[in-house]
Amino acid sequence: MDNSETTPSNADQAKNGSNVENRRESFSSQNSQTAKEFIESQMRLEADAREILPYSFASCTQALGPLRQTLYACLTCNPPPKTSDKPHTAAGVCYSCSIACHGEHTLVELFNKRNFVCDCGTTRMPSVVPCMLRHNPKTGAKGVHSEDPHPGNKYNQNFQNKFCGCGEDYNAEEEKGTMFQCLGLGTAESGGCGEDWWHPECLIGLPRDWYKDFKKETGENGQTEDDDETPLPPGFPGEDDFETFLCYKCVDSNPWLKRYAGTSGFLPPLYKDGGLPKPAETAPVTISSDVAEEQTTNPKKRKMEDEEESEPAAKRTKEDTENTPPDSKPESNAELKEEPTQPSPPKDKHDSLPGTAPSGTFSLFLKEDFRNHFCRCRDCFPNLSAHAQLREEEETYEPPLSEDGEANGGGSTGTGSLLDRGEAALSNIDRVRAIEGAMVYNHLRDKVKEFLKPFAETGKAVGAEDIKAYFEKLRGDEQHIRDASGQASTLSDKNDDNGNDGGSSRREQNGY
Repeated sequence: MDNSETTPSNADQAKNGSNVENRRESFSSQNSQTAKEFIESQMRLEADAREILPYSFASCTQALGPLRQTLYACLTCNPPPKTSDKPHTAAGVCYSCSIACHGEHTLVELFNKRNFVCDCGTTRMPSVVPCMLRHNPKTGAKGVHSEDPHPGNKYNQNFQNKFCGCGEDYNAEEEKGTMFQCLGLGTAESGGCGEDWWHPECLIGLPRDWYKDFKKETGENGQTEDDDETPLPPGFPGEDDFETFLCYKCVDSNPWLKRYAGTSGFLPPLYKDGGLPKPAETAPVTISSDVAEEQTTNPKKRKMEDEEESEPAAKRTKEDTENTPPDSKPESNAELKEEPTQPSPPKDKHDSLPGTAPSGTFSLFLKEDFRNHFCRCRDCFPNLSAHAQLREEEETYEPPLSEDGEANGGGSTGTGSLLDRGEAALSNIDRVRAIEGAMVYNHLRDKVKEFLKPFAETGKAVGAEDIKAYFEKLRGDEQHIRDASGQASTLSDKNDDNGNDGGSSRREQNGY
């Protein structure tokens, strides 16, 4: 074979060598950084990730039994029906399974739901999507499917990505304003809402875009429909005025609660058909109407007022003394003190409630100390016994914190690093790409740190040739394994004046 057909001329070698060197210098000047700087930047990013997503996702919560915990609905495994008359199997998965088993799926965050056991690996999920965080109790193999779900799990429209009384599909990119989660006193089957999330305007019978016409009528300036946040409707309690609330569905399914509206620990009722305040409606008219109703329906109050209108007891005592026959002797103060007095029994809290509850359909907003004002007498306690959340503050399960540098792995796709989940959250990238990035990064991170260690110890900058040679090493090129071991970092010192590479057989690879 003629060597002239395969060997470039000296002029071509000089030209190619010059281009390579110029490109190398340009790349190095723009992208090189010391290993110390690289490691420090990764540590800062990992710290940010731990702050946003601090929890480990190495274990499913199924073994812990019913919990109040953060849940996710997988719309890929359990897609909502196209029409309401079609059957639908709802399911919820825990935080860990949402990442390790459903990381590449479309998920809806439902936030906290009480008394729930993770459905991952049960018959409520497709058998082709097992729970990869648990082991088969019979075979010991990793991956569980087709197990019986927990019979106590309750589901509502949220598991179909529908929320509020309006039943709208939730779209995080288009949703504006604030939604509030009902404390929840009943399931959808019992007439409650199942801890649903509500738009403020829907609680008082206004359309979703109520504020557009309202601003036109009132001539208010400032916020527009293009702003990220919509205002709270007039008459709706301020966010700092209440701790939580019970929607009108839950109140109607527990009518005994209505007597507490407007009493200590509770705000006045917020009526479902309240709408916007009208100029003709004034507070005195409403108050006088309530007072008149209470006077006719509350005999205890009416009796007390009758006594106040009669003559004072001291005056009656004095007149009775003047009319006392001479032979009768009034009791002295000393004799009165000597008589034993019986302490009056403490009054039950329900005695201080209005005699009748407000009528109509309304939501009830609760202050921070509302639990202290419920009556717990023998007659009233059965109302509370069915709802532990009314008696005491609930505990919400949180997964264990991820330790520094911990690889959270265990997922079916090999996802492990919390850093990658943090990167996904910080950059707001697509969830599927975030999981794919996690797979790649976890494979390379330790090897890259090992490669950078000698540079960090010497304080030498990492050049483009060093990085390029290292990745060629990962591709399996034996010659470039030797280059990555140290030759690449000194390659530029060995080049001759003509741009030749000092006898090195390394050639430029297409795509670098």
